[in-house]
Parts: sequence; C-alpha cells; structure tokens
Amino acid sequence: MKKFFEEFKAFIQRGNVLDMAVGVIIATAFGKITSSLVNDIFLPFISWLIGTQDMSALNVTIREAVMDGETVVKEAIVLGFGTFVGAIIDFILIALVVFCIVKAFNKAREAAEKKKEEPAPEPEAEPEPSNEEKLLTEIRDLLKNK
Repeated sequence: MKKFFEEFKAFIQRGNVLDMAVGVIIATAFGKITSSLVNDIFLPFISWLIGTQDMSALNVTIREAVMDGETVVKEAIVLGFGTFVGAIIDFILIALVVFCIVKAFNKAREAAEKKKEEPAPEPEAEPEPSNEEKLLTEIRDLLKNK
C-alpha cells in the first residue's frame, strides 16, 4: 500500500499533471464567468430585443400536460429553444476565447522559434583605413626605421 501512495505522489508531482489540474480549475472558473455573461448580460438583452422577459421562457409546447385535477397524468413535452440559444452563445464565447488564446500562443511560439533559427549576426569587420591613415602609417614606419 505504501508503494501505491509513493507512485501516486510521484504521478501527482509530475509537471504536466499539475499543469492540467491548474487548467481544469481555470477552465471551470472561466466557464462560470461566460455562463454569467451569457445569462446575465446577453440573454436579457436578446430577450429585450425579442420582447420577452426571459429567454428560457421561449418554448414551443409539443404536447400539453394532461392533468387530473391537481395531479399531472402526463408531463408536457416542451422544446426549450431559449435555453438552447443561451447554450449556443455560451459555446461561441468560450470557443472565441480559446481560439484567441491558442492563436496568441502559436504566434509567441513561432516568434521564439524564429529567434532561435536566426543566425547570430557576424561581427562587423573593421573599416579599412582611409588613404590619409595609410599615408600617416607609412610615414610613422619610415621615421621609426631611421
């Protein structure tokens, strides 16, 4: 049993498992943010445009509920397309953000790879001395030799 826990500990401490756990936690939090954005901002706005109070109330009843007094004999069959529209908007927002993150990550990775591939700049050769410098060097050498 001790070996099992040691293996489990080694598994948990590996970098990619921790990265994945952090990703799941952040994704869960991000999912809550986008759900709130959709349910509390977008859907009320769309409901206002359509003229209803609540998008989730936009339903198509296929079969009415069969009642026997206060007791429901058969449940109503309802297509809840308002809720479906909310789920679609939620998905599109999440997909858009994930796309932007992946695009930025790929761009950064390409820039890093391009930087690695670029050869180091060659050191600039010293410029050739001008004619005046050459002449002065010759005069100096002649004076040294005398």
